[in-house]
Amino acid sequence: MNSSEIREKFLKFFESKGHSIVRSSSLVPGNDPTLLFTNSGMVQFKDVFLGQDKRSYSRATTAQRSVRAGGKHNDLENVGYTARHHTFFEMLGNFSFGDYFKRDAINYAWELLTVVYGLPKDKLTVTVYQEDDEAYNIWKDEIGVPVERIIRIGDNKGARYASDNFWQMADTGPCGPCSEIFYDHGPEIWGGPPGSPDENGDRFIEVWNLVFMQFNKDEQGVLHPLPKPCVDTGMGLERIAAVLQHVHSNYEIDTFQNLIKAAARETGCTDLNNNSLKVIADHIRCAGFLIVDGIIPGNEGRGYVLRRITRRALRHGHKLGQTKPFFYKLVADLVKEMGVAYPELAEAGERVAQVLKQEEERFGETLEHGMKILEAALAKDSKNLDGNTAFTLYDTYGFPLDLTADICRERGVVLDEAGFDAAMANQKQMARAAGKFKMNTAIEYNGEKSKFVGYEQLSYDSKVIALYVDGAAVQKIEAGQAAIVVLDVTPFYAESGGQCGDAGVLQAANGVSFDVVDTQKIQADVFGHHGILSAGSLGVGDAVSAQVDKVLRAHTIRNHSATHLMHKALREVLGAHVAQKGSLVDAEKTRFDFSHNAPMTADEIRQVETIVNREILANVATQAQLMSFDDAVKHGAMALFGEKYGDEVRVLDIGTSRELCGGVHVHRTGDIGLFKIVGEGGIAAGIRRVEAVTGEVAFNLVQDMNSRIAQAAAVLKTQPEEIGGRLLQWQEQMKSLEKEVAALKSKLAANQALALVSQATDINGVKVLAATLDGADGTALRDSVISLRDQLKTAVVVLASVADGKVSLAAGVSADVISKVKAGDLVNFVAQQVGGKGGGRPDMAQAGGTDPSGLPTALASVAGWLGAKL
Repeated sequence: MNSSEIREKFLKFFESKGHSIVRSSSLVPGNDPTLLFTNSGMVQFKDVFLGQDKRSYSRATTAQRSVRAGGKHNDLENVGYTARHHTFFEMLGNFSFGDYFKRDAINYAWELLTVVYGLPKDKLTVTVYQEDDEAYNIWKDEIGVPVERIIRIGDNKGARYASDNFWQMADTGPCGPCSEIFYDHGPEIWGGPPGSPDENGDRFIEVWNLVFMQFNKDEQGVLHPLPKPCVDTGMGLERIAAVLQHVHSNYEIDTFQNLIKAAARETGCTDLNNNSLKVIADHIRCAGFLIVDGIIPGNEGRGYVLRRITRRALRHGHKLGQTKPFFYKLVADLVKEMGVAYPELAEAGERVAQVLKQEEERFGETLEHGMKILEAALAKDSKNLDGNTAFTLYDTYGFPLDLTADICRERGVVLDEAGFDAAMANQKQMARAAGKFKMNTAIEYNGEKSKFVGYEQLSYDSKVIALYVDGAAVQKIEAGQAAIVVLDVTPFYAESGGQCGDAGVLQAANGVSFDVVDTQKIQADVFGHHGILSAGSLGVGDAVSAQVDKVLRAHTIRNHSATHLMHKALREVLGAHVAQKGSLVDAEKTRFDFSHNAPMTADEIRQVETIVNREILANVATQAQLMSFDDAVKHGAMALFGEKYGDEVRVLDIGTSRELCGGVHVHRTGDIGLFKIVGEGGIAAGIRRVEAVTGEVAFNLVQDMNSRIAQAAAVLKTQPEEIGGRLLQWQEQMKSLEKEVAALKSKLAANQALALVSQATDINGVKVLAATLDGADGTALRDSVISLRDQLKTAVVVLASVADGKVSLAAGVSADVISKVKAGDLVNFVAQQVGGKGGGRPDMAQAGGTDPSGLPTALASVAGWLGAKL
């Protein structure tokens, strides 16, 4: 049974049991700052388990793309060295949201494994939490597993519920016991059953974990039964494939074997068991899907993890002798293996290969140079690598620390990680990768959701249902206090999808006024109004009139709607590869990041502006409708990078643009008024950024530009439309005048130099001249030195000039004196006395300095310095 069949049978089995098949979510968790990557199947259902989201189904099943290569869940260093560690894997799962519980979950798992997949029952061992008698009895009495193959796992980490068989989402919140299913590979493999001293062996391999989300844990550690217990299961596709394909290592399954063969083809390695091939095969899966989901190699956060993974694969290719780009060529093989299950991979294949090729070309040369430095350091000390060298490799040559650690581990070298950390702390140039992904636990809210009415209304009579000061819930606030207000109903849009939150005012009786400066989401459907109470006192339960700042909202929605039109125009002008990589929309501008590998030309910018403004002039009505995600995509709606979409989505039609968007927008395209791009530039490899303005801001910009053009025309004494021609004339005149000035300066310097011949002194038969040449630039100094040296025959000449507080120096030595005096040494001797340094050829050298006051003494010292050498 190949991997595709295993995946398909899993999903179809649970569909037959009333589960909805839910597509894999992005590897970038939508609106979840707590995770770098989606690392399990439950991530996309996290809000459902927390009671903050409700789906149209109560049973679900998924094949979820997952990554564990950064932050808490980081398996990167083990990849290629063990049988079952991967950076990227597929997690098969079934979920119950308050529907069925332990009995059905256990029965479903057993039926799938023993009936559908046909595994021998006597090969399966199960574990339960030591206090979970319910699960134990189901396995024993209903499933019929012999008691010797049902193992209770206790608290082995020093605290109650601190067990491998007790799952917790966090220190507080949903939690519960688990039941794990193990496959016995047979007595010929070393290792003991779970819970035994030899449990870390490879004989008994966990294939499936059934989590019974049964309790809510409070801050005192007390467990309270959940009113609607849930089920969350996870089974690694790679692990179950190894079992069903009768192989021991995940790298021996069909998918990996094909990618390993492709890696061998591209690197020229003939040993298919080489660990480096395993690393490359694993990493092409991870890198490929990260790029599909919008990640680009970079120097921080998710982009840095992708860069680490890619460069680790390239280093292993280099280790196999492949010094030319090869990794990107494996994308076609990856698409062949997984493109049917994940069509988004097939669609993005060309872009994925292009991004990887760029990264390979960028890293190829630095890898070679970096390896030379590493080899040189290890040649001096074959047992230890100091932290400063590791940091130099990281900072100068782009070697991630774990890549260096990988090499050290292979060679038995101890890496001074403490020294690396110290060097990093001193440098302070790169933010730590996980720094942006820490959980925000400042506000805990368990009340009703906010009802948003801001699509249709900008004011509403609401009620205060919660107040927070410095993250703590309070019942009342007084004038002058900064706080967060939660309303039952609000017209204020909370920051989301790149659009900034609304500002405005909340007014209550007796002159009470709360100035809202920003609106942010506390939870998916709970809006927090951030601001300051300017007058009176405000308490929970008070009635308020919530009024959005209409002017700011109008400016913001013009920019947001224009962003949609601009996105479509960019794709028309630059190509279908253009995809949104981030945006920021506020009242001043729209900032839009997108995938593209070259700067936009002036003509391309003009084309985009033309397309958008034509859409504005068409004055078409904006339309929004709700539909299922699959139907929306089927009808041509574009999903945006980094956004989290539920099963029902809002499809927005603005002009000819159709995107999924929950933001607020203009009623008609004509409301945007005017669109103008004001900036374009690169922000990362393959990522460009455009900034644009609309409406009054764009109109004011055009007026300001026209005013400046009129001023320029007046200065040039011409008409605005003739400015270009007049500037070209002025440019030619300037070039001509500059040539004349240069010629005059050269002539003046030559005349001055001629007058200096008589000042030369004789030192042991060598003519020596050290003097100042007023008004001479660097070129004139050099030409004068050469002229004087040639006239004086056997000679040493030093000339200096001062301009704008800086010293310029030039020295020349005739050919018959070079054996005794070098021009570079001489000019450096003088330069050091005027705050500079320099050097050059033995016969001619130049330098500079910053201390003109020392020049007379420096020139006077030349004779003594030369006397000692001549």
